[in-house]
Amino acid sequence: MTSLVLAIVSMFLLASLAWVAGRISRFAVCPVCVGVAGTWLWMLAARLGGFAIDTAILAMLLGASVVGIAHWIENRLPVGRAPLLWKALALPAGFSAAYALIVEQWIAAGGAIAALALLAALFLRPARAAPTDPAVVAQLEERMKKCC
Repeated sequence: MTSLVLAIVSMFLLASLAWVAGRISRFAVCPVCVGVAGTWLWMLAARLGGFAIDTAILAMLLGASVVGIAHWIENRLPVGRAPLLWKALALPAGFSAAYALIVEQWIAAGGAIAALALLAALFLRPARAAPTDPAVVAQLEERMKKCC
């Protein structure tokens, strides 16, 4: 229970600091995201430093960041991209990265993070403009002239 209270207090404090920093600098950042990510970052570092950290709480925080990142990217997908496909591919990659971080499998974590970054790059790249046929354009222009 102490670990949970510590994590909640940490998230609240870091989110508050991020909110204040955002007000002062006008830098748009999600305070809750900073609170969650900042908490799992220091908890992961503390665990690597030999401190006893509740891995269940660490896993929940990492999972929250994975879902948050997937949602953030989903909201920025270009028109025509499949949000469900994005989430169906991104969440397993993100959860694999989170698990690998917790069990200290650095190569697996790096591979999963790289896969997630590649997926994001593929889904976020702008859609190519369809080639235009001059005859079709001319026909549309003529129909527009006769419209009204």
